[in-house]
Amino acid sequence: MEPHLLHSVTDAVATVVVHHPAKRNAMTAAMWRSLPPLLDELAAASDVRALVLTGEGATFCAGADISTLRGSPEEAQRLAVEAEEALAAFPKPTLAAVRGHCVGGGSQLAAACDLRFAEEGSLFGVTPAKLGIVYPSSSTRRLAALVGPATAKYLLFSGELIDSGRALRTGLVDEVLPEGELGKRVAEFTRILVSRSQLTQSAAKEFANGRTDRDAHWTEQARGSGDTAEGVAAFLERRQPRFTWSVPTPE
Repeated sequence: MEPHLLHSVTDAVATVVVHHPAKRNAMTAAMWRSLPPLLDELAAASDVRALVLTGEGATFCAGADISTLRGSPEEAQRLAVEAEEALAAFPKPTLAAVRGHCVGGGSQLAAACDLRFAEEGSLFGVTPAKLGIVYPSSSTRRLAALVGPATAKYLLFSGELIDSGRALRTGLVDEVLPEGELGKRVAEFTRILVSRSQLTQSAAKEFANGRTDRDAHWTEQARGSGDTAEGVAAFLERRQPRFTWSVPTPE
């Protein structure tokens, strides 16, 4: 089977699977190129309220398929950055579910997600220094925002791998689960995500990502949404809220 991205939607959660097991789910140029339009499709789907990115089998993603770098490394990097930025801009909550190696381009994809849950024993690395590649400024800033400048420099300068414990301590991942428990925890947590206000999540995502000029927009959205009234009523009535605001479909 050719390397590709699998996707499915279950209970309002889209799952995208990096599928290239012959090379530990390394991303080919075609796979990088296919991710942004797939994300556009899932963002526009009214039945999708959250997205999980993971890898086939026991590996998340071992980076870029090095064979794609031989002809034009600049083109390969451009495709990787475009995919990363498309993932970071996805308007609904995103979660990377990491097993095994999360290295190079894999770490770019994981860092572009809102949250990262990892299985114990996973390994993380940012490895352009092993190839003489200049890591993109946008990717460097995103990594530094997650782990701080010192750890970002450690990872980028050395290209060394760190284990899941250190990744948790530095903020690269949000939760570490025992072997066999990752899938269950991701399912449990995404059920929580899809039950919450998409209005709150969308505004929080913009603000947390540095967009500081949209307070008036989100105040207006909240005023017309009914979500606040529903949330208060549900709290007082001791029931689960039924939020109705959803991310607008792009025209």
